[in-house]
Amino acid sequence: MFTRNSSELLLKSAQKYKAIALVGPRQSGKTTLAKSCFPDHDYISLESLDHRARASEDPRFFLKSLTKSTILDEVQNTPDLFSYLQEIIDDKEDHRQFILTGSNSFSLNEKISQSLAGRIRIFNILPLVLSELPQDHQPDTLDSLLLMGLYPRIYDEKLNPYEWFESYYQTYLQKDIKTLINVSDSLQFDRFVRLCAGRVGQLGDYSSIATEAGITHPTATRWSSVLESSFLTFRLPPHFKNFNKRVIKTPKMYFYDTGLLCQLLKVTTHEQLMVHPLRGEIFENYVVAEVRKHYFNYGIEPPLYFWRDAHGHEVDLIIDKGNHLIPIEIKSGQTFQTSWLKTLNWFSKLQSDIPSYVIYGGDDEFKIKSSTVYNWSSIAKFCESEIKTVCQYLKSDRPKRI
Repeated sequence: MFTRNSSELLLKSAQKYKAIALVGPRQSGKTTLAKSCFPDHDYISLESLDHRARASEDPRFFLKSLTKSTILDEVQNTPDLFSYLQEIIDDKEDHRQFILTGSNSFSLNEKISQSLAGRIRIFNILPLVLSELPQDHQPDTLDSLLLMGLYPRIYDEKLNPYEWFESYYQTYLQKDIKTLINVSDSLQFDRFVRLCAGRVGQLGDYSSIATEAGITHPTATRWSSVLESSFLTFRLPPHFKNFNKRVIKTPKMYFYDTGLLCQLLKVTTHEQLMVHPLRGEIFENYVVAEVRKHYFNYGIEPPLYFWRDAHGHEVDLIIDKGNHLIPIEIKSGQTFQTSWLKTLNWFSKLQSDIPSYVIYGGDDEFKIKSSTVYNWSSIAKFCESEIKTVCQYLKSDRPKRI
């Protein structure tokens, strides 16, 4: 079991909310986190057919039978519970607390917005960030990290990552997809997912993906939403502040975990990854996902974007700080090149020399002119620096609602 960075905020929120939801992909550690933070709560898994039947057939009696605060695991299996939970949460004489976990953000968010809006705190619990792994569990090289990904169970049980991800993905196809959408041809959906993997870090052009997958554009768009709602992928939107230039307006596509991404690309060894044409994009995926997860761990929606204009200027990652934009260049190379700073210098001058950053695949850290260079293993240090205002806010007694 690993200590999660979101634990402190979760415990603070529990002092103010009678209902908390932990949502995220399967095997991301939601149940483990709930049990570790709330050891005195009862635990019921709604994956169990017996519990699910009781909760579905008579939800009011089922909730009444819970005599103390309870963790309800995989609540997306019993959507009718939410309306009855509202009655308990609104009852000031009822002091029970409910910790809900679920792996389908679309159906959960829909039910929460219908029944529990304003009454519940939602946390996105994603795979680990590197800094949550103890030193003796951390991968010794960047390529090992990219291949293994950051799902907790792989490290906790020392599993073969490729075998685990193969089983994980098959379970996703056979179980979650049947729940989310009616897919008549699972092989066609599998091809669509792998085509998305082949375009990681690129603009999400669903027209070309649909053509190659043999499906319509509306189907490709709907299936991409399914990938996002089940926490396999996310989109990085472009920033629209144009600085008097025409900008690209199509989002990029990324996966939450590079281990799963490598499995979908059939990259199984260090040798394959070293020469793979998408190695740079896989590394970029790791960095963007890592920064995104850090923001979620601090309880804030990630203000992350990319920048690209029609004149060839591109910034891989941008953090919108409100009154200025923080540009970040991402490079998988192990040797720093001063040419990497060209676009950053151009972009920073548009904002009166705002500091910029490089995150690369080497080992050193240093400062060069107005840019700070971080290595692949020190993203946590970068995030702590850039989310400093959030860190200070978390020390207060008023945690930010999501």
